[in-house]
Amino acid sequence: MPSLLDIRRRIRSVKNTQQLTKAMKTVSAAKLRRAQERVFSARPYAEQLKRVLGNLTARLEDVSHPLLDIRPEERILFVVITADRGLCGAFNANIIRAAQAFMRDHQTRTTHLVMVGRKGRDFFRRRAVPIRSEFVNIFSRLDYGHAKDISEAIIQAYTNAEVDAVYMVYNEFKSVIQQRVVEEKVLPLSRADLKETEPRLDYIFEQPPQEIFNRLLPRYVEVQVYRALLESAASEHGARMASMDTATRNAGEMIDMLTLNMNRIRQAAITREIIEVVSGAGV
Repeated sequence: MPSLLDIRRRIRSVKNTQQLTKAMKTVSAAKLRRAQERVFSARPYAEQLKRVLGNLTARLEDVSHPLLDIRPEERILFVVITADRGLCGAFNANIIRAAQAFMRDHQTRTTHLVMVGRKGRDFFRRRAVPIRSEFVNIFSRLDYGHAKDISEAIIQAYTNAEVDAVYMVYNEFKSVIQQRVVEEKVLPLSRADLKETEPRLDYIFEQPPQEIFNRLLPRYVEVQVYRALLESAASEHGARMASMDTATRNAGEMIDMLTLNMNRIRQAAITREIIEVVSGAGV
């Protein structure tokens, strides 16, 4: 049976842990607000860029670009976006589980991995899975340059015919307590997806539409990668905030349980002393 001193030490330790989890929750809440604003700002830009590309696709009778070339998917480049740190619940585990399921479904094909985030990189490195390229420690200061570096790597691999398709998996931000694992195809781009579903606007282009299309198509890939990075960053902060909130509440419940146990031990000790005094007086 633990002594009162042991229980007091454990209560002190749990209280220190509770202070840490509460501080981490506060920091994640502040970072989440900024990340959420960046996500909501990036979504309209990506949608509008897609509309412009759809308008250009409708104007061009014969659309041609290396990123539109469709080849048999024998070699696949798979971009896995995880976090650089842990303590965010099942955020990283869900992505890794989805990546493993994708690799099992495509085990008859050659799959090259591009790891974004330290947690996913370390997981597959420990299992001796070959990694084509990695991008770690970027979420502390995430900017458009990181998305440009990643997109340039995958565009170069696709245009050089080193891979036949590019897929990406990441956590999409839905709300503070909800994230959705999204697996989407990045390359080749589909002509059907670029076509406008709404009535076509009458844009006036100074340059030839084909020239504008050729310049905007790589930018569209960059924007898609950047949006995925922003979604993942916001989802990470939301998952960490929810996880730390749960840890703080669990620590409070443990403190209450330990305090109750300590009071019972103290009461039993006092009762035993009283019985010893009364027994001694009776003798």
